[in-house]
Amino acid sequence: MKIGLKWIVSFSVISLVAVGGLFWNPSSDVANTGEFLSEDKIVGADVAWILAAAGLVLLMTPGLSFFYGGMVGRKNVISTMLQSFIALGVISILWVVVGFSLSFGESLGFSFKGVHYGIIGNPLSYPFFNKVGSLPHSQMASTIPFILFALFQMKFAVITPAIITGSFAERVRFISYLLFIVLFCIFIYTPLCHMVWHPDGLLNKYFGVKDFAGGTVVHMSAGFAALAGALVVGNRKNPHHEPSNIPYVLLGTGMLWFGWFGFNAGSALSASASAATAFGTTTIASASAMMTWIFFDRINGRSVSALGACIGAVVGLVAITPGCGFVSIGESLFIGFLTAVVSNVMVNWKALKKVDDTLDVFACHGVGGIMGMILTAVFAHGEKASLLHGGIDVFLHHMAALILVSCFTFFGSLLLYKITDSIITLRVSEESENKGLDLSQHDESLM
Repeated sequence: MKIGLKWIVSFSVISLVAVGGLFWNPSSDVANTGEFLSEDKIVGADVAWILAAAGLVLLMTPGLSFFYGGMVGRKNVISTMLQSFIALGVISILWVVVGFSLSFGESLGFSFKGVHYGIIGNPLSYPFFNKVGSLPHSQMASTIPFILFALFQMKFAVITPAIITGSFAERVRFISYLLFIVLFCIFIYTPLCHMVWHPDGLLNKYFGVKDFAGGTVVHMSAGFAALAGALVVGNRKNPHHEPSNIPYVLLGTGMLWFGWFGFNAGSALSASASAATAFGTTTIASASAMMTWIFFDRINGRSVSALGACIGAVVGLVAITPGCGFVSIGESLFIGFLTAVVSNVMVNWKALKKVDDTLDVFACHGVGGIMGMILTAVFAHGEKASLLHGGIDVFLHHMAALILVSCFTFFGSLLLYKITDSIITLRVSEESENKGLDLSQHDESLM
């Protein structure tokens, strides 16, 4: 088998990173910087819950691989599942080396009227998890070790590019995909994460964006990147296929739903009432969306299907993510209902179907994230916290931020696909596509 230069370069990179880790000594003198609190500020209950929540969020990525893998044709099950699963390796390493610094490091941005607004973190803040240790951070994680906060956030960074894969499933080269997700994490995910979740971030500090657990950072960014990917890669030669394994989809949905409790309730970063609220709103929104989806399908002349129930459940989970800690159980019921109807309409919209988004990632995650962002700005509790509570400015700021995020993630991803394609061709050959990616890319098959 001929070994291309791209594989030699890839191995060289991981070799340099691995060896470099030996020589990057963590700083032990962090207690006197004012950035960290003393160890006695750690709350044991919070540590226990976030450890569990981080594990739950990690489980979501294998869950997503089953969810997607069951939907594609039999010739592409392994390749589709691996594209999700491999993010656990690629993004985890990238996160340790530079991703966490870019997301939560010292804010680099601009000042306006004497106030600093961050765009991205300083890559030299925490390289190789330097200064990321057992002490709690004074601003970002005041009751748990900072390393636990960093690892919890890493799981969000992992699943975001994995979500994108459903849009170009069955026709993208594996090595090109690896390059793209590295570029996406560095240039799209980390600045968006910083702007929304860092205390000095632009979307947080100026726009006041409420994103409790990642509706904007994770699902909108993945959804718009998915749309861009489907446009750049182009339609499949044979766009019609039967799902290979519906039980895989059911299993994946169950793993996602279970893991989403860590995703949403864990984002409270404490064992608290806020976490309990997020836990409750998460499951009710998903239940509401699942039932709405199958009933809406039926009244539109479509069958009640296991696939539809699973898609509806995931759409509900996506929709409640930004507002899960800010809204009531009753409001989460409505959020799941309305988003399921809108997303269902988008999935079946003929104009959107002309774009070969293989697994309807934009219609589910992108639209779900958009609806979640809008409805959070409508219902979030607190004085002047949302439109229904006298916060017209908050609502308008959310709408402005929605446009900004949509443009940034779509056009930014479009550019990254073009760059990736110029370095390593994105699309497999027609022969490889007909053969199936399992055999042509990985020399493996279900049989």
